[in-house]
Amino acid sequence: MARERSFLDNFFLFLKGLSMGAANKVPGVSGGMVSFVLGFYEEMIYSFRKINYKAFKLLINGRYKSFYYYINAPFLVLVFSGSMFSYFSVSLVLDYLIDTYELYVWSTFFGMIIGSIYYISKDFNDWNSKNVISMIIGAILGISISFMSPAKENDNLLFVFFCGIIGVSGMTLPGMSGSFILILMGNYVLLLVDSVAMLFKTITEVFTGDFSFLDNAERINYLKIIATFTLGSAFGLVSLSHILGYVLKRWNKIVNAIIIGFITGSLGIVWPWKHKIYVVLLMQVLQRTQLILFYFFSDFLEESFL
Repeated sequence: MARERSFLDNFFLFLKGLSMGAANKVPGVSGGMVSFVLGFYEEMIYSFRKINYKAFKLLINGRYKSFYYYINAPFLVLVFSGSMFSYFSVSLVLDYLIDTYELYVWSTFFGMIIGSIYYISKDFNDWNSKNVISMIIGAILGISISFMSPAKENDNLLFVFFCGIIGVSGMTLPGMSGSFILILMGNYVLLLVDSVAMLFKTITEVFTGDFSFLDNAERINYLKIIATFTLGSAFGLVSLSHILGYVLKRWNKIVNAIIIGFITGSLGIVWPWKHKIYVVLLMQVLQRTQLILFYFFSDFLEESFL
């Protein structure tokens, strides 16, 4: 059942949705983690679990008001209005800041994630062997994902639908970055940059009365892609929420331990100085290789000509 909220509560809930939407678009940052830290994660999972057989029965029988409050729609509408709005506002500013002040932005995110690890783990007092092992497993999974190589872009609609299911995991699984998963699947630019830009352009044209995009095959293809991705995301949100709700109810401590480990293990994704470190390491390797080659060829030349 939907809870009563004041205007101020609704405004802050919209802002929380805005924050979650912005986080979802940034590779390495988890929207689920933002919702967890901002305190609306459990209500979000609970609300998605309410989209079930009973909800569809209410809808089919024309009991729209009952359906609206049964699925906690006031909450969902505010959160996802904020998330959608962020894609055409905050996310664009964030894209600019990442391009212009990359080091500072990633440093901020890195600090925020460290802070969230402390926030999540400070009240976790049940560190028995089972939970410690769960945390280690989560950390290993996080580290493993950090070192995966991206695949090639694929605009097959069935694959795009699957990307929607997997990509939305960042919203339902704290610590999992949906955007980073989409990079690994090769479709981040296609789905969260190009298709979103085409959708925004189309909406702008519709509002100005320009429907010429209907004759543009490329634009129609992008709209099919974003629609398929949205359907996959909606399906993923509902199905994953049902699974997570069941898992959290039965193994709450173990799941939280895995989340803490996973967030910690995936810190490498947002490490601010990774490019510079790779360059330094590469330079060190090259310098040592040059020294080895120099000594090898010096010995070789001495043996051959002296």
